[in-house]
Amino acid sequence: MSKNLKVAIACGGTGGHIFPGLATGGELLARGCEVTLWLAGKDIEGDAVKGWSGRIVTIQAEGFQFGFSWRSVKTIFRLHKAYRMALKEMRKDPPDVLLAMGSYASFGPVRAARKLGVPYVLHEANLVPGRAISWLLPKATAVAASFEKSRFYLKHNRLIITGMPLRQVLREASLKVDRECCSVKPLRVLVMGGSRGAQALNETVPEALVLTAEKGLSIEVNHIAGLQDSKTIEALYKKAGIKAKVYHFVQEMEKMYPSIDLAICRSGAATCAELAAFGVPALLIPYPFAIRNHQMSNARALQDIGAADVVAQEDLSASWLCDYLINVSENPERLKRMVAAMRKRAQPNATALLADLLEEVGREGTKK
Repeated sequence: MSKNLKVAIACGGTGGHIFPGLATGGELLARGCEVTLWLAGKDIEGDAVKGWSGRIVTIQAEGFQFGFSWRSVKTIFRLHKAYRMALKEMRKDPPDVLLAMGSYASFGPVRAARKLGVPYVLHEANLVPGRAISWLLPKATAVAASFEKSRFYLKHNRLIITGMPLRQVLREASLKVDRECCSVKPLRVLVMGGSRGAQALNETVPEALVLTAEKGLSIEVNHIAGLQDSKTIEALYKKAGIKAKVYHFVQEMEKMYPSIDLAICRSGAATCAELAAFGVPALLIPYPFAIRNHQMSNARALQDIGAADVVAQEDLSASWLCDYLINVSENPERLKRMVAAMRKRAQPNATALLADLLEEVGREGTKK
């Protein structure tokens, strides 16, 4: 057993790194491990880790700036400083294994782990790996990935497809969903652009939904607008007579997903995993400025199995989306097939599989 196994999880930065790190940490705590979260001092982290019962270490970190500039030079110094701080902290209480969830918040803890001879496992959430994962890959003890096609990009002799860890509340709720789709009248649409929203979606999608309603299609909308002004969006829906709820942010997504027929959203790794878990068909509009265009790769993977449709942001217009929604409403059998395909993509054991890998690597290290 691994009751006293010490695990460090570097998951700072964004929600896409924090939440799967928290999910894995919670699983390991339940197994009796000692778990420390390593964060990056970002605003989102405070709310995300409320209720966490383990230890937390904060090492300030930021992403690398490409091109030669004073800012990129400062970033190099800050990354080195993060490494020195992480080394100092890790020497006090070395873990048996380190899990790095990606982003530059992983850089300092991983470099410290290398220095101290601590084995580390990388987790890549997206199909195409980010720069941090690519840099840290060669000396990793093992690598976990969410997408099978990541094998083409992550060349490592110990690569395990674990899937994307989801919070326990999402996992439990998803297993209870009976999505025997469906008479899509009204068509229940979820619009979301991530935790901070997406201006392009907030501008174009409401206009399209208004056009669709004007053509006689009955629609109900849940729109997560992020930090942008939601009053304008609410006013548009109200004027068109569309039953809609507009939110800045929704914490309890497990209550929203079961009642949705179609999601219109970005294609970050966490979003893709949650849609799959709940069997929600989607029109994916990848964020066009994502590093290495990884959101488009995620979206194409779901499109290839028939679980989602994809449109590039540059090709999105209100009239095109209006026609698309009418077509969806007129083809409920196709929507049913998308539901089935999305559910096949679900990875309900992802958290347990990643925890298993960490315990395995941690035990190997303690035997040396």
